[in-house]
Amino acid sequence: MDNRFATAFVIACVLSLISTIYMAASIGTDFWYEYRSPVQENSSDLAKSIWTDFESDEADEKTYNDALFRFNGTVGLWRRCITIPPNTYWYSPPERTESFDVTKCMSFTLNEQFMEKFVDPGNHNSGIDLLRTYLWRCQFLLPFVSLGLMCFGAVIGLCACICRSLYPTIATGILHLLAGLCTLGSVSCYVAGIELLHQKLELPENVSGEFGWSFCLACVSAPLQFMASALFIWAAHTNRKEYTLMKAYRVA
Repeated sequence: MDNRFATAFVIACVLSLISTIYMAASIGTDFWYEYRSPVQENSSDLAKSIWTDFESDEADEKTYNDALFRFNGTVGLWRRCITIPPNTYWYSPPERTESFDVTKCMSFTLNEQFMEKFVDPGNHNSGIDLLRTYLWRCQFLLPFVSLGLMCFGAVIGLCACICRSLYPTIATGILHLLAGLCTLGSVSCYVAGIELLHQKLELPENVSGEFGWSFCLACVSAPLQFMASALFIWAAHTNRKEYTLMKAYRVA
């Protein structure tokens, strides 16, 4: 194997490993989107009601998003979290002296992941919003497909190392290309879904939202997958071409 191809193969493997770590960390963390809201200084029946509804297994889209808006919420692919300040007395009694905030997370069940979204969030009589429904399902499924493709590509790459041949890495490159497209698709679906949600549920006054570091990891993972794919395919294709030319020269 030519040193150029071996170097390209090693670099591609490193890029693949980094992108896999980034993608796995992105899937497993809860900071795809973060809300920043004013500190709740006093207890209120409304705040208590929102907290109680957030904990309920039957919380609908509008209910848990209201809590996310009000209590510095974060959203991941699997969980949603809110932060309760220490001076919220209905949750933490006045005699408690700890000064740290309390974070409460609730997991999205599989039913919630595949549940239909409604045109008017929280209103089951408003009709099904097919666009938001399928965007949500895609943003949940595509990252796992991407991670699976990269793992399968790694197995093929390992076989290529054992066989001391770059030919099988063409398949690895194609799998990484497909993984990059899946990652890019999941990121695009997530952005579109958030924008459509905020059109339906406007953020309250003094509340802002931004994409978190988990989302950024997914965004960085996609170009790494594309670069790894390009190196795998280039190394395998060029090595095969030079081998064919050398064989033809020897025959001649």
